[in-house]
Amino acid sequence: MQEIKAGRSPRVSIQRADFDLAHEVARLRDGDACVGAVCAFVGTVRDRHAGAAAGSVSAVELEHYPGMTETAIEAMIDAAHRRFDIIAARVVHRIGLLQPLDQIVLVAVTSMNRRESFQACEFLMDYLKTQAPFWKKETTPDGARWVDARVSDDVALARWGLALGNA
Repeated sequence: MQEIKAGRSPRVSIQRADFDLAHEVARLRDGDACVGAVCAFVGTVRDRHAGAAAGSVSAVELEHYPGMTETAIEAMIDAAHRRFDIIAARVVHRIGLLQPLDQIVLVAVTSMNRRESFQACEFLMDYLKTQAPFWKKETTPDGARWVDARVSDDVALARWGLALGNA
């Protein structure tokens, strides 16, 4: 497994401001010539939830538990390093009020080979969806409602051999 380089930018950011994918990937690569692959996932706010009509969600609001959330995501990144031969990983998650089309999350991973980057990126996203302490409220024509954990997210995490259930 690759060693985590000292002096890299922070691995986790929880922020209200938007992020720039190109900037984040450049920071993650940091001129490291052994990086042969970068895999990045950007999640965006949808205007609907599963099975609903277009425009049924006008906004989402995300809250987190400061300190606890960052610690949980750091532990997820440590788990990815133990499981996959990756060089570095970065997670940026936005909080606050977001509109459809806004970027909400970035998971980016570098490695020497693409397979490890793809797998680690997907692992981190599956882990993030169930284990990171975030709370999401959707605004719909019927009013605001807190979004419950989804069984499908637990199933996605279980394929990695983890049966932790939603946090």
